[in-house]
Amino acid sequence: MEILVNQELKAYIDPLTEEEHEALERSILAEGCRDALVLWGDVLVDGHNRYGICRKHGLPFQTVQNPRFQSIDDVYLWMIDQHLGRRSVSDFQRGVLALRKREILAERAAAGAPAAATADAGSDDAPWDTSAAEPGADTPQPAAAAAAKPAPGARKQRGEIAREARLSTAQVGLIETIHKQAAPEVVAAVKSGTLSLNAAAAVATLPEDEQRAAALAGKSELKEAAKRVRESRRKPREPREGDEGETSALDAALADQVLALRQRVAELTAENDALREQLALLQAETA
Repeated sequence: MEILVNQELKAYIDPLTEEEHEALERSILAEGCRDALVLWGDVLVDGHNRYGICRKHGLPFQTVQNPRFQSIDDVYLWMIDQHLGRRSVSDFQRGVLALRKREILAERAAAGAPAAATADAGSDDAPWDTSAAEPGADTPQPAAAAAAKPAPGARKQRGEIAREARLSTAQVGLIETIHKQAAPEVVAAVKSGTLSLNAAAAVATLPEDEQRAAALAGKSELKEAAKRVRESRRKPREPREGDEGETSALDAALADQVLALRQRVAELTAENDALREQLALLQAETA
């Protein structure tokens, strides 16, 4: 059976670091490929790194089909649930995955899509021929089958997302701001550990060109940009009578207020998006 690697699926989850990949390669060379690769028909869903290492060294591996996959969204939800439970995934990555899950469930509910569990497993739309499956590959492993259960179409509040991702609600709020507003260079700084969630969320409220300029200037400038945003949110000192440069102080205060308003607009936009998703879910549930 020829296994197909879908680059979109492969890139859906952040790749291993060089150190993590080397550790996995050493483990497979010493103990073999212990976990079966999960397939959707002939498309590889889980195990891209193991598949690459086994092919590189000519090592055997096993495959397993997951019959619950009826659409690409089912595949994405399964991948998200798998990685949310892994200790090696960073706080930021877990938050982004949980937000992606909420978006998929909201879109599915708005479209009135049926849950994977109620879909006809024998439909002509199934992407694989179960009669041609490899021996032992027609029944998913217990862990894979359990993780593949479709999530209920319940409203995904920020608190629920936080619990699922093992984060605080404040962290989820920061990650949501970064996920929606941060320039790719700022996101890369968060993933590399160069920038904290707090600092990145502050920088994400700036115009995109300012974010890019700060990121290109390096770690120090990113932190300075975050500091400037935080300071702009503080109430400016009222100019004392007789102070020189009163006009300049007023201009500075107005500039600070503009930055504070930008932050407030970003927060309200995020809240509005969340309310729209909740409304779509409620409409689907009452339909």
